[in-house]
Amino acid sequence: MNLSVNIAGVTLKNPVTVASGTFGSGMEYGEFVDLNRLGAVTTKGVANVPWPGNATPRIAETCGGMMNAIGLQNPGLATFKERDLKFLADYDTKIIVNVCGRSKEDYIDAVEQLADTNADLLEINISCPNVKEGGIAFGQNPKMAEAITAAVKKVAKQPVIMKLSPNVTDITEMARAVEAGGADAVSLINTLTGMKIDVERRTFAVANKTGGLSGPAIKPVAVRMVYQVANAISLPIIGMGGIRTAEDALEFLMVGASAVAVGTANFVNPYATIEVIDGIAAYMERHGIQDIKELIGCVK
Repeated sequence: MNLSVNIAGVTLKNPVTVASGTFGSGMEYGEFVDLNRLGAVTTKGVANVPWPGNATPRIAETCGGMMNAIGLQNPGLATFKERDLKFLADYDTKIIVNVCGRSKEDYIDAVEQLADTNADLLEINISCPNVKEGGIAFGQNPKMAEAITAAVKKVAKQPVIMKLSPNVTDITEMARAVEAGGADAVSLINTLTGMKIDVERRTFAVANKTGGLSGPAIKPVAVRMVYQVANAISLPIIGMGGIRTAEDALEFLMVGASAVAVGTANFVNPYATIEVIDGIAAYMERHGIQDIKELIGCVK
């Protein structure tokens, strides 16, 4: 039985990775998860310099999910390379480094610093607010998304995955824009913008006022967007958004994702990724499917 998939020339032993920001770089999960079994580990977002993140409180539970406004807190690339990439070098899994930035120059600097590392793929988070354009996210403007993709591709030594934001009118427009910019793959969806009020305190539940909604509540939106993008572009897709079980993952694969990422479920069940991998294999065995590729995009 073959569970391996190919993302932009990089072979993953199975189609399961983790969503950036929900797994660190695997250090915290090592006692629960054999990282060698994952198709890839996707790291928490890292920038060229340390970011302090947003004020607290930064997380709030919601019905069917959670909201976060962490603000991409990270130690910067110098620490990340010395600590996280060195840690992951000991495991037989692919490494996807999630990169964030506040300007085109930030992204270029970070990608150049990663050129000679053991990172296999780069996932570019274009939901970051572009400080030079008044705070609009790169991923909400097609021209900006295409430009940042082209700028990153010009200097990147690894294949580039562009992570798409769902907070747009037409997700296919954004997908076509990054494809035109030279992206090697796309991942979607990032979180949906939401808000929660603490009625006892009569104020916002998170200090940032708004936060990114993730978890099971967003899965039907994510599946729909992955389906639309799969039918609009020819790049490999990593699908994510509310995946908890093998059945959830199979929905994404069947509408056209080549791989999937488990995110919020890791906080509730640290074994979620392994259960998804085993569940996909059990499904294939039950249905007499020899190759995972038979399932990818089978629902038209």
